[in-house]
Amino acid sequence: MKKQFVLPVLVALCAVIFFGACSKTGSPEGAGTAKVDLRLTDAPGPFEHVYLDIQGIEFHTDEAGWQTADVILPGVYDVLKLRNGVDSLIASTTLPTGTLSQVRVILGEENSFVIDGAQIPFTVPSGKQSGLKFNVHQELAPDGSYTVWTDFDVAKSIVETGNGAYIVKPVIRVFTELTNGRIKGTVEPMSPDYSVIITAFSATDTATAIPNEDGYFLMSGLPEGDYTVIAEPDSTSGLAASTVTDVPVKFGMISDLGTLTLAPAVEEE
Repeated sequence: MKKQFVLPVLVALCAVIFFGACSKTGSPEGAGTAKVDLRLTDAPGPFEHVYLDIQGIEFHTDEAGWQTADVILPGVYDVLKLRNGVDSLIASTTLPTGTLSQVRVILGEENSFVIDGAQIPFTVPSGKQSGLKFNVHQELAPDGSYTVWTDFDVAKSIVETGNGAYIVKPVIRVFTELTNGRIKGTVEPMSPDYSVIITAFSATDTATAIPNEDGYFLMSGLPEGDYTVIAEPDSTSGLAASTVTDVPVKFGMISDLGTLTLAPAVEEE
């Protein structure tokens, strides 16, 4: 597969999109406009790589319609490298003030994933024509500065069709910094000989993460509530899952679980 760029910087297409009003420029020349950055991050999946060929970005405001923004580095992104708090800046633009209602990502033809060493192409219905459109609702104030994160959940988005081909039905999280709950922690021990999946669930939401090699993980975009977090190694590890209950998640804060220790599994008699 010919790649224009493979950017090493998800962490995790979520996906999830979240917005944060970061600062005020205070510049009189900026009256009537707002600065918007689009960043890409990813929720993990059972793949070695997931490549998305990003060729165009468009933003829609209710007042001005569709506005085209240049992709900073058009080409192929390995989104599985964008996880646990890692992201990549895709586009930066200035938009008229008002209501930002949609974002559209235009994809090229070089989309694929790698599993068990095999590279498998997949198609994105309408990816080249109408693009992947995500509904949002964010008021853009004059001279405001906003960041948009697109969190693409690859595990839920890549679907096998009846004829053995694969298509993408995007699953994206959408949230703002004002509605962004986070959970972080570290898993021990870690080894390249087995994998560990982190699952956090509440009464209304479920999220997953795959720790880095050092065991660190970070989940973002969680609604407020009390969560149960399970660190579950695969069966080859000989280790038992570690569970933490009643983890409070509040917007604007990070719930730090510290170290989750995986103890040896107890064999059933």
